[in-house]
Amino acid sequence: MASEEVTYENVDEFCLIRRKKFEKKQKEKEEFRLIKTATDEQRMKLERLMSDPSKPVHIPEPRASRKPREPPKFIHNVMGSSAGAGSAEFHLYRAMRRREVNRQEWMERQSERDALDAQWEERVRDNREREEERTARRREKRLKKKRGGKKRMLDGGKGKGGCKVEGGESTGPEPSEDGESDAADNIDSN
Repeated sequence: MASEEVTYENVDEFCLIRRKKFEKKQKEKEEFRLIKTATDEQRMKLERLMSDPSKPVHIPEPRASRKPREPPKFIHNVMGSSAGAGSAEFHLYRAMRRREVNRQEWMERQSERDALDAQWEERVRDNREREEERTARRREKRLKKKRGGKKRMLDGGKGKGGCKVEGGESTGPEPSEDGESDAADNIDSN
C-alpha cells in the first residue's frame, strides 16, 4: 500500500476526521446508560430526537377507537350464572356479558363525543357570527368616519357653525351681504 503524501491541507482534513471519529466513540459510550426510571428513558429519547433536528420525525397517528362487533342475532342454549348451568357455560356467559358491557360503554362514549363535537361546532359558529357582526359595525364606523372626513375636506376644513378664535377671526362660514351667515340659510332650507 502506497501511503498518501500528507500536506497541510490534508492534515487539517485528517485531524477533522479523527476528531469526528473520537467524538462519535465518546457519544456511543455516553449512550450506553442504564435506564433506571421512565424519566431517564424519556430524556434519552428527547436527546436522540434533538441530536439531528433536520431529520424527519415519525409521529404516529392516534389509534381510532375500534367499534365492537355487533351482538349475535340469535343465541343458542341460553344459560345464566345460576344453578343448573354446566361448568363451561358460566365462562361463556361472562364473556358474552363482558362484550355487551364493552359495546354499551363504547356507544355511550361515542354519543358523548358526538355531543361535545356538536357543542364545539355551535360555539365556533356563534363566535364567528359575533366576530362578523363586530367587524361589520367597525367597518361601518370606519366608512362613516371616512365619509365625514371627505365632507370636511370639501367644505375647505370649515365646520357648520361659526366659532370665534383669538384675534377676532371667525372659523365658520362667511356672513352674506345682508349680515346673516350661510349656516342660517342651511337650517331654513332643511
